[in-house]
Amino acid sequence: MICKPDAPERGSITSFITGGLFMRHDMIMAGYGGQGVLLAGTLLSHAAIDEGKNVSFMPSYGVEKRGGAAACTVVIADGEVGSPIVGNPTAGVILNQSSLDKYGSRIKSGGICIVNTSLVELSGFSRTDIEIISIAMNAIAMEIGDARMVNMVAIGAYAARTGAVSLGSLAEALKDTLPERNHRFIPANIRALEAGAVHVSQAG
Repeated sequence: MICKPDAPERGSITSFITGGLFMRHDMIMAGYGGQGVLLAGTLLSHAAIDEGKNVSFMPSYGVEKRGGAAACTVVIADGEVGSPIVGNPTAGVILNQSSLDKYGSRIKSGGICIVNTSLVELSGFSRTDIEIISIAMNAIAMEIGDARMVNMVAIGAYAARTGAVSLGSLAEALKDTLPERNHRFIPANIRALEAGAVHVSQAG
């Protein structure tokens, strides 16, 4: 399901600066420990670097090993990135209810919010000035055969919707992001990335 903002403008993926066009993507991804939020942010960062872009990546997580809050911000640009702190991101990728409660109001007007409706109830989220994309990420990951692939479904959906990086770059970056002992899982991760991309296009 997709809900588009009342305002005519959609989440911008470019920013204008004096003298020309400057590409910039900024996003926050948030969930709980164990969902692979930081791994997904690292993957996105590696993919952007491989495409020759400038990147900042800032992780944030609770003291708990599992179940605590986990989030990261990623800024991708073809010019100077500046501060990695993003108070009002253009895009949010939200994996659980508490993350929507915390970050949903911070997404920039005209931006996008990709929500894991397997774990998030949207009935109390009333923003009409952003594009809301609902994807049952846990259910998709289970269809692929591994619930741990929620993060790959999420980042595949984000890449497909925003064009921040290509799916091909994400797939290639898995080799640098995953430890070698886990390279046997790369095909499954690629299937999850592709599934997220397919579902976000169907939502549109």
